[in-house]
Amino acid sequence: MPLYEHVFISRQDLSNTQAEGLIEHFSTVLADNGGKIVEHEYWGVKTMAYKINKNRKGHYAFLKSDAPAAAVQEMERLMRLHDDVMRVLTVKVDKHEDGPSTQMQKRDDRGERGDRGERPERGFGGDRGDRGGFGGDRGGFGGGDRRR
Repeated sequence: MPLYEHVFISRQDLSNTQAEGLIEHFSTVLADNGGKIVEHEYWGVKTMAYKINKNRKGHYAFLKSDAPAAAVQEMERLMRLHDDVMRVLTVKVDKHEDGPSTQMQKRDDRGERGDRGERPERGFGGDRGDRGGFGGDRGGFGGGDRRR
């Protein structure tokens, strides 16, 4: 059977147990249609980059499944109809990664980000490149004749 990874965001006003109950509910939907949840993670309440349905935060959940396409489509259909679920993302993968997801790892365990290297000297005016002083022909300080 194909392998999938799902992430869904539920409303912020749910309790933690209600949000985890959604994971169990959608797991049974998959099981009823011939699939199974290999692993699931509850990521907790996180702040979103933009509002969704007037919500700034949401409960994030991550599921790894081994299910036929029909079972995944039915689960997604029910997720989109459910009032508490705001967003759903499903990705088909070749194999599931071992261990916890990146979201669940401690920052120390994620690995080194690497050295960013030397940064060039920017001098006065920041990194304005070849735009000149303060404003040029767009106004500002010392830029062109404004009495047209």
